[in-house]
Amino acid sequence: MFQKRLQFFRSLLFLGDLALVALCWMAAYYIRFHHPILPVTKGVPDFQLYALLLILVEAVYAFTLQAMGVYRRPWAGLMQTLWPVVKANGAAVVVAVTITWFLRPYDFSRLVFAHFFVIQMVAMLLYRPLLRWVWGRLHPEHAGEGVLIVGAEELGRMVAQKIRCNPVLGLRIVGFLTRRPELVGQKVDGAPVLGLFDQVQTILARHPIQVVIIALPLSAHDRIHEVIDNIAEEMVDVKIVPDLYRYISLHGSVEEFEGLPIIGLRGSPLEGWNKVMKRLVDVLGSLVGIIVLGPLMLLIALLVRLCSGPGPVLYRQQRMGLDGRVFTMLKFRTMRADAEEECGPVWCRESDPRRTRLGSILRATSLDELPQFFNVLRGEMSLVGPRPERPEFIADFKRKVPGYMLRHKVKAGITGWAQINGWRGNTSLEKRIQHDLYYIENWSLAFDLKIMLLTLVKGFIHPNAY
Repeated sequence: MFQKRLQFFRSLLFLGDLALVALCWMAAYYIRFHHPILPVTKGVPDFQLYALLLILVEAVYAFTLQAMGVYRRPWAGLMQTLWPVVKANGAAVVVAVTITWFLRPYDFSRLVFAHFFVIQMVAMLLYRPLLRWVWGRLHPEHAGEGVLIVGAEELGRMVAQKIRCNPVLGLRIVGFLTRRPELVGQKVDGAPVLGLFDQVQTILARHPIQVVIIALPLSAHDRIHEVIDNIAEEMVDVKIVPDLYRYISLHGSVEEFEGLPIIGLRGSPLEGWNKVMKRLVDVLGSLVGIIVLGPLMLLIALLVRLCSGPGPVLYRQQRMGLDGRVFTMLKFRTMRADAEEECGPVWCRESDPRRTRLGSILRATSLDELPQFFNVLRGEMSLVGPRPERPEFIADFKRKVPGYMLRHKVKAGITGWAQINGWRGNTSLEKRIQHDLYYIENWSLAFDLKIMLLTLVKGFIHPNAY
């Protein structure tokens, strides 16, 4: 019920945005060629050509708006909506303009795209409060479906807060039921506590209630059957919110399997088509990286052979990746061949005497990581993901940092959200894990693209890369 109603509102936003794309595209064409701000020097092109291009623009917007999370919070206010709308519009226009560059010999006006960007952004920002206003008139809060929440403790209060944060649901909280007599007659989060569990039939008779939500702590789950038995003959919708949210650690989910409800407390976002698309990007990206950076890698390999003393060009090191599986990660050798014979596995430190002169430069610029494109191509790593650690260190990390092993629910990456935010090398392990888990929870192809672009801008050189 809740998800379907939210999805319906998101669909209205999405379809409205696509309709605005068509209207704003035609308006941009009309302004540029019939009421131009700048003179038209190459003649007025046939509108049919721009109408055909609109199909491409619509497809780009349909993908970009969804990928960049514009509809993640459909009831967000103007300030929360502004930046996602600007980002999505900017990205969609850049992609569309880039594609048109390949559509030679047709020469599409860049000013049409500029007009369109401004008009479309303003239209989307105006459309959202307008839709909320119309929705509010059609579904006024005081006339929404009455909700009775069975359970006035933490879980019940959380349900009430979620309902209030989503007025698009068209629900109105009538009150709570409790197992504690001293709470009856009081207010919890602005709603009255109407009675005890065994009074549910009396409460339903006195108040206009269409939905009963049972939100009991685990310690009171034995009372659920009592409440359900008492309302078995009542014409109300019944929902149960299990008290399991506190155990959900990463990418929790609720699904149905052959009629059996299954609650996922821990999972990976990379299943089905998500997994296929990310692997496709990894393969294409690693091939491009190997081809483009191949000459540089050959030069570095030659320099390592000539300048770094005896030992292999590539350093092979055991790292832990997806689902805790150990793989051999490749790097250009930056230390003496006997660097760990005396000290064993330790963190590299500033001015580490084990480094070669060339190795210091390679580590400072992160160029020693380039061979990992081959790890990506072999499927052992991804372009983007948490940086892999050595098993010798992980045994200690997982004792010190709760939830550390959750970062292995996705493939390790050449770059990651933690790294571009400065958490690399000898920095806070807790902050690094926090950023890694944020990445997994919020994964999308657009998020991966953002991380890759930020890596090009600021991800190679860092004070702690030594």
